[in-house]
Amino acid sequence: MDYTGYCVKCKKKNVKMENPKLVPMKGKGKVKRHAISGTCPSCGTKMFRIVSAADAADFGK
Repeated sequence: MDYTGYCVKCKKKNVKMENPKLVPMKGKGKVKRHAISGTCPSCGTKMFRIVSAADAADFGK
């Protein structure tokens, strides 16, 4: 699966992340949230996208 996000430095939407990794986050009420972190292929800036629990469960499949 291709993971896309917004690159703040390039100001481009739907940029495909390189080396995506699942990152756990804290949430309100002791509920864990999930995010995908990677790098922009054109400028190398770190990218970050919050995903649903269902998308986090499908990560890497």
